[in-house]
Amino acid sequence: MPLDPRAVLTRPAPDPELTVAYGEHPDQIADLRQPAGDGPPRPLLIVVHGGFWRAEYDRRHTGPLAAALAALGYPVAQLEYRRTGQPGGGWPGTLTDVLAGVSALPRLAAAALPGRVAPGRAILVGHSAGGHLALYAAARTPDAVGGVLALAPVADLAEAYRLDLDTGAVAALLGGGPAEVPERYADADPGALTSLPPRTVVIHGTLDRQVPVELSRAYVAAARAAGADMHLVELPECEHYGLIDPESPAWPKVTSTLRSFSEDQ
Repeated sequence: MPLDPRAVLTRPAPDPELTVAYGEHPDQIADLRQPAGDGPPRPLLIVVHGGFWRAEYDRRHTGPLAAALAALGYPVAQLEYRRTGQPGGGWPGTLTDVLAGVSALPRLAAAALPGRVAPGRAILVGHSAGGHLALYAAARTPDAVGGVLALAPVADLAEAYRLDLDTGAVAALLGGGPAEVPERYADADPGALTSLPPRTVVIHGTLDRQVPVELSRAYVAAARAAGADMHLVELPECEHYGLIDPESPAWPKVTSTLRSFSEDQ
């Protein structure tokens, strides 16, 4: 019997070395993981978790991913943020939390992990709704971000609303549809933002049923037409959760892409 791909969401992972706060709310925090070995400092990886922005999903389900990246020698921060269903979550708190965390975490991680975090901009690794937030943060604060690895991102909020992904998840985030709150879609939708993001690689499985690969295809095509340094990698036979599972066949592609970011900095 095939394994449930969602099993990675509840798989145990080693505890992080410490947790730091980038704000005053209990969910304005990040777990830090010390890179294995004695290698040179590397850029901080900020992992932005998915879960369709909902309160029932938090950063803990990215534990296996973060632990595996730390074992490869990367300093890792698992970013938490307020989510829909929580006071202050949704519009605009979810978005402003991620912007604040991305701006503050390189400094906080460098102080907490002396000698292990390379100076300069962080690399964002976002999955699903976290992929949307990573793309949003990179477009809004390009000077703070050295690159984005977006794994099956919700890259088009208006289309995700039309498709009713996760039964109203986008409407819960933004407080309505594009016809009701068009200014919020213009602010939050990666495809609607005019500034070009830093180097971005989008990886998406063609068997993804949670976030259709067509969203990534359209987003990357439009971004490249506008002059962005952006690339799409489609993985046949890969579904939604394999991209964050270190035990999946997709994992070597994730790690090789991250190495290319490190080599560029």
